[in-house]
This record gives sequence, C-alpha cells and structure tokens, in this order.
Amino acid sequence: MKTESIQKYRAFPAVDLPDRQWPERTITRAPIWASVDLRDGNQALPVPMSIEEKIEFFKVLCRVGFKQIEIGFPSAADTEFNFCRRLIEDDLIPEDVTIQLLVQTREHLIRRSFDAIKGAKHVIVHIYNSTSPLQRRITFGDATREEIKQLAIDGATLVKELAPTIPETEIVLQYSPESFSDTELDFAVECCNAVIDVWQPTPENKMIVNLPDTVQWTTPNIHADMIEWMGRHLNRRDSVIISLHTHNDRGTGTAATELGLMAGADRVEGTLFGNGERTGNLDIANVALNMNSHGVETGLDFSDLPSLRAVYERVTRMTVSERHPYAGELVFTAFSGSHQDAIKKGLDRRKEDLKKDPNVPWAVPYLTIDPQDVGRSYEAIIRINSQSGKGGVAYVLDREHGFDLPKTMHPVVGTRIYALADELGRELTADEIRDTFLELFVNLTAPVSLCDYELDHHAGDQGEVACHATISLHGEEKKISGLGNGPINAFVHALEQDGLKGFTLTDYRSHAVRGGSDADSAAYIQLQDLDSQKLVWGCGVDPSIEMAGLKALVSAANLLARQDA
Repeated sequence: MKTESIQKYRAFPAVDLPDRQWPERTITRAPIWASVDLRDGNQALPVPMSIEEKIEFFKVLCRVGFKQIEIGFPSAADTEFNFCRRLIEDDLIPEDVTIQLLVQTREHLIRRSFDAIKGAKHVIVHIYNSTSPLQRRITFGDATREEIKQLAIDGATLVKELAPTIPETEIVLQYSPESFSDTELDFAVECCNAVIDVWQPTPENKMIVNLPDTVQWTTPNIHADMIEWMGRHLNRRDSVIISLHTHNDRGTGTAATELGLMAGADRVEGTLFGNGERTGNLDIANVALNMNSHGVETGLDFSDLPSLRAVYERVTRMTVSERHPYAGELVFTAFSGSHQDAIKKGLDRRKEDLKKDPNVPWAVPYLTIDPQDVGRSYEAIIRINSQSGKGGVAYVLDREHGFDLPKTMHPVVGTRIYALADELGRELTADEIRDTFLELFVNLTAPVSLCDYELDHHAGDQGEVACHATISLHGEEKKISGLGNGPINAFVHALEQDGLKGFTLTDYRSHAVRGGSDADSAAYIQLQDLDSQKLVWGCGVDPSIEMAGLKALVSAANLLARQDA
C-alpha cells in the first residue's frame, strides 16, 4: 500500500489474558468435524451446485467420514428446501450422520426450517445473529446490545418450543454470534450465555456454541486467546461444545484453527480444499492431514485425495491450486536439484531401513508425509527442468525406466539432460529423459561400432579369454583380437592392438534393467584418457550381459573419440 493509505487502518486489540494456557498445549486428539461444503462452499460458487450434484457431494462427504454435515439454508430458497427434503424422503442420510441447517434468528425462517427437517432422525439447528459493533451500527441501524441479545434469546426460545412438534427428530441447538471475530468478548459471552440459559444443556445433551472467525481481523494467537477466554467464561462449560469456524482472509485459517484447538475448542467447521466466501473457509483436509502427519488419528479418510479433488472440481466448477497443501498437483514434486538429490537419498535409505524395521517412522527430506498415503504416486516426485540437480535425472531413469546409474555417472548424464531442458525452456517428461539418455550414452556406434564378436574362454595358459571381433571404424570394417582376464578386458586389448590406445578402463557396473524386458541387461563403463585425464561414461544395453558390457565399452570409446575430434 501507499503510505497515505496505511493511515486508515488500526491494529486489532489484544486480549487481556496474561495466564493463557494454550501455548503449552499440543494437539493429541481430533475434534468433532463438521463439513459446511454444501452451505458455505455452495453459496460462494458463481454457479451453485444442482440438487443432483449436491447429493453426489453429500455422499462423498459421508464416505470421507463426516458425521455432521451442514446441508444448507432451507428457509432461504426452494432449491435448498427441496434438497433437504430429498435427503430425508429418499433415505440418503446414514444412521450415524447428523445433518445441520443454518437459519437466522427470525421467526418465519425458523418455522420454515422445521418444515424442511420433518422426518429426519438427527438434526443440528444452527441459529445465528450478528453481534459485532460494526454490524450493530451499520446492518442493524445502531441497534443496542440488549436488542441484539434479545434476537438470540428469541431464536433459541422458538427452537425449544418447536422441537417437541417433531418428536421423531433429535434436535441439537447450535448458536453462533456471527462476526464473533470482531465482537467485544464480554458481549459475545453475554449473548452465548443467554442462549445457554434458554436451552439448558446438560453433559448428556450438549449444545454447540460456534465462535466464527467470520472475517479474519488479526493474528492466530489473538484468535486463540479469544477462544480460551470464552471457554473460561461460558456457563455450563461441561455441557457446551465449543466450535470453530475460521475463514482465511489473512491466509492463516489453518493456523487459527490449530491454535484454537490448543485453546480448548472441541469442534471444527470447514470445507474440502478451503472453498468459501472471499478467500475461503478452513480447509479441513489440510488440518486433518497435518494431524495425521503427527500420528494423530482423525476419523476422516483422505487416502484417495485425487478422486476427491476430481469430484470437487467437477461439481463446484472450482479448481485446486497446484500449490495447495497435500492436494495440489505439484506439492510432491521437486524441481530444485539439491531437493531432488535429498529425496532420492531419503527414499533409498528408507527402503534399507524398512528391511531392518518395518515400523520405522517416515523420514524423507522435503516430504512431510508419504505421498502414497493420500493416493499419490512416486512417479511425479522428481520432475526435470533446467534448474534440476544431478540426482533428479538419475532418480527418473531409475524409478521410471530401470537404469541404476553409477553415482559418478549422475553429473555426467545430468549436465547433458539439463542442457536440453534449458535449450527447450521447459520441463522434460520422463520419456524424453530416457530417449535423450539413450541417444547420448547408450549403444553408440560412431566412429566405432561392434559388428560381430566371438569369445574363447579357454585361451592362453592362465585360463584367459580371447576375443575375436569385427569392428567398423569410420565405416571401414576390421577384424581384431585380444587376450584378457575377461571378455571386456580382452576386448580392450583387442582395440589396443588395432591402435586405439590412450585410455584405461576405470569402472564397470552391470545389472538387469528393472521394469523393462526380462531379457535386457545394462552395463556402464568409465574410461579415462591417458593424456588429458578426462573421464567418460558409456552405457550398453543388450539381452546378453557380455554383449551389454562390450557395447558399453564401445559407447565410452566413442565418447572419448568425439572429445578428441
């Protein structure tokens, strides 16, 4: 902002709570979860969900494990009313699920809501009225505190009177002093206690006091102070469930909720992926998975986030950001080279640790949880662009294509792959990485190619191997022979006899190509130029492990020859 603009704003006042207890607490158990996707999440959509879409989403929420689901505002519109009736009349509400409806503390709206819920087994009737000085002054035309409190009392009284008219339905009252986040605490508790006094909850039949962070005005620590202060001053605290309903105006909805739970809240309202008005509501998946990552069971099943996200995006016509915690397309993806290297080492170490202890805790750099636990796969963890490091290419070639490159080969291959990514100015796919590796390092045939070979394993006095080969050098075929302690050593000596001297073999590795053809083997050979001391790696792939080694030697020799050219 411009300096002159800042003058119009004021800091939010702190709460006088010098003996606050919440900073010393940790979250060790899950709260009661309440989904408000079908109300808050629906009313914030440019194109609201149809009844059929809402029914589909309701079933998804039930499968996730929500036991309390706010279905809307049935007194506000025919669509909302009819949706409520469909759920009840078509028997779509599971026995252990309680539906919740929202209604202002106005008589005709409350009566209409009771018409909507006839026949339901369990219902939370959620009444609310705005209580903040800003709302009292502007929305309610300078209404007094007493007038605002009386609205709450009248609403609770009417609900209590109407509850016996539908005896087949268990009614739980929920009251929200809407705009609690900027209501004076002494007045907020006065309104809540007035409703508590009307409803007369007991430890066996509790009511819910919802304290909505309707608009985030301040930092999460002050929100936590407000929740703890309210918990100390509410009547019948053992008979009251304190509920949180945080929005995300300051980008701290998750933090405010977590600190609010530490401050004594028992229940959390929110939506999947944070859908809601303005910057959205709390993302319940985020908070629940945060708890899971600390070993806390939540009762909610987010083990297949991709399918939940697909339904959400289809019925709401909203999109989940690529960087959205847990659910975003790129949250388990590393582009940074140092990150890629650390992830690869961490996954390899974990594989070894699990052999010793199948219950070893998750601990992989840069990955707070195992992506597989939320339905994601390892294939997308490492992605390659010009900013990636040496470990990233090796990871992709290993995990996606079965090439387990020697460690000292990583930077050699990585440099060439990243140069291509830089040239193209984009990310490379796993197949492009494989194809480039094959083109630059595998079974190279120029200027030298191996046309034919024959091995004699009983040559020489010391049980040496003789290699008789036909090679093509710059298009001219030659027959060469050599003697050595193995096929590769014999072929090296054969090349030397033909005048291709000036190098020494410094490393050799081989393995079966995992995930490829059962008959494929891969070999890697490092050669060093005796004059320049340069090192090169070549790779050979062939059904025969012997032939793969020979092809690797030819590939490395060709790379040395190209550098000399």
